[in-house]
Formats: sequence, structure tokens, C-alpha cells
Amino acid sequence: MLTLVTGCRGRVGSALASLLHSGGHAVRAASRNPAQLSLPAGIPLVACDLGDPTTFATALEGVDSVFLYAEPSHIDDFLTAAQAAGVGHIVLLSSSSVLAPDAATNPIAASHHAVEAALIASPLTATLLRPGAFAGNAYQWSSAFRGGRSVDLPYPRSRTSPIDETDIAEAALAVLTDTRLQGAGYHLTGPESLSIAEQVELLAAASGSPVTVNAVSRDDWKDSVFPFVPAEIAEGLLDYWAATDGSPAEVTGDTEKLTGRPARTFAAWAAEHAAAFRDA
Repeated sequence: MLTLVTGCRGRVGSALASLLHSGGHAVRAASRNPAQLSLPAGIPLVACDLGDPTTFATALEGVDSVFLYAEPSHIDDFLTAAQAAGVGHIVLLSSSSVLAPDAATNPIAASHHAVEAALIASPLTATLLRPGAFAGNAYQWSSAFRGGRSVDLPYPRSRTSPIDETDIAEAALAVLTDTRLQGAGYHLTGPESLSIAEQVELLAAASGSPVTVNAVSRDDWKDSVFPFVPAEIAEGLLDYWAATDGSPAEVTGDTEKLTGRPARTFAAWAAEHAAAFRDA
């Protein structure tokens, strides 16, 4: 059984490809620019750009299952090519944002919702992984930590249940290799509800960097991220943080159900990645 893993420049895709390979499972690692991948020796690489349907047929040749990132622009073409290649199962890296009532129009959820809808309408078996906030999102604060600056947050009390990307990869491994888990949706979370300010505090403790939080206005935050975050996405993030300000984030048991052990804590993630938050 050969699995195509798309998006192998990402933390989840690269971890999953390595897990499949080390477990003795046939895997093909895909990326828009496969020459730039850094994966264990012995993993075949292939070009697959989810925005370019001309790359699909070669990437999918001989493939039985796919780990797919949620890129909606050519999802119908991809599913057609997957069926033609004989693919039977697709695991989608979706998002818990699709569980919101306005998922079809929400700028954070819309792309994931569109790909989920296309998969559900297809004859392929679809398994939907819906993680919440990634622990690795904290890297956005690393420059502030290394520079000894405060972390600017518009809603410091907004709460999430951050999940370690390794847990997502291990959950994907489970559903790719155990048919009893396939064809369902899973809301993946970390083991605890934490405010964003608490996450900064845990990083400060792990890295030994005395960084504090500075509450800023919505407009000031939007101005600070304007070069990197599209305005529509920034507004969607702000609305999400406002809606979860001071409210406990949902914690599910789906991560443990798939991996067979408790989800990793954010404190453990912070300790493992503390070097990225220290002034060199």
C-alpha cells in the first residue's frame, strides 16, 4: 500500500512521511519543489503542486492512499486524477474551524470546508482530521523573544487547546494504517485549554527569556501583520480571538483515541523548541 504525502515542506507532512518510512510503510513524499525537501534517505520524492493539475497524474501513479492538504483551487481535478489512479482513501488535513456555523463563508474555514465538501461528495473513502491551533503557531513570537521585546496581542485572554504537530502526524499515521479508523472525522486538540498569554508565559519559562505580553488594539495588530497576513484572514483571526476571549477552548479525546496516548502538552512543546526562542 503506497501513500502519497502532499505538503512535505510542512511540519505535519514531513513528520508523517518520516513516520511511514520508519514504520516500513511505502511512502512517496510530494512538494511543489521536491528538491528542497529534507527527509530521511530512501523516501522517494515527487513534484505535486496542488495548484497545478498537470502535476497530479505522475504524483498519483500507483498510489493507494493520500494525505492531502486543503487546497481548494483544483480539488475536483485532483479527485478525478486520484480516482483514475486507483486511489481508495484520502486523509485530509482540515481544520476545526469547519465546525463553526459559518464555515462556508468564514475566511479561516472556507478553504477547508470546500475541500471537505468535495471529498464527501466523491466516491473515495475520506477521513477528516480537524486540528485546532498548532503549537508551532508560537514561532510567530520567536523574533520578539530573541529581540527581548514584548509580544503584542490583541486578545491575550483568548483561549485555544494547542496541538503538537507531531501528534497530528501520528494521528494521520493511525488512520492511514488502520482501516477501522477510516471514513470518519476527528477533532484533534491538545490536552488543555490555554490563553495566548499563558502560552507566552510557558515559552518564557522554557527559554529563560523574560518576555511579557503587551495588549494592543485590533487596528494596531492588523497594521503590524499587514505585510504578511491578508486583510480578510487577519479580520477572521481577530473575530475568532474576540469570540474566544476568556472562554475555555474545547478539549477532545480524539488525539488520544487515534495515537493511543495522551496528547503532548504545550509546556512539553515549549521545552523541546526553546532554542528557537532564545537570543543566540
